[in-house]
Amino acid sequence: MTILLWILVFLGTFAAMEGMAWFTHKYIMHGLLWKLHKDHHHKDHSHWWERNDLFFIFYALVSIGFFLLWRYEDVWVGLPIGLGILAYGITYFTVHDIFIHQRFKMFRNANNFYAKGIRRAHKMHHKHLGKDDGECFGMLFVPFKYFKK
Repeated sequence: MTILLWILVFLGTFAAMEGMAWFTHKYIMHGLLWKLHKDHHHKDHSHWWERNDLFFIFYALVSIGFFLLWRYEDVWVGLPIGLGILAYGITYFTVHDIFIHQRFKMFRNANNFYAKGIRRAHKMHHKHLGKDDGECFGMLFVPFKYFKK
């Protein structure tokens, strides 16, 4: 197994997670499990934790599962897949929870082309308070129209 193959699996997993996040957000969070995601659109609590955070825990468990597969079953691909999911989770948390929603007061002054675009896209997503008629379910790759002034 070459390092290049390992890196390709890692990067492919990271990229595929954006598709998984989009799919999960559109069809699971705004569908079957809206009850868990609803508090992210309607703040019906006064605490830091949201029921919506359970989705983050789910993907953390999937990542851990791949680490265990690598460690105990000697399946080499488990490590780059597990790390790809973990890296996407860290990126998602940083962009969504810290940068956009300011759950921690960091990155407040980020004002470049990309930052403005993903902020606009997410703002349009949260404009829809119900589970239906939503738009822009992705996180890192959003439609180009949100980058226009």
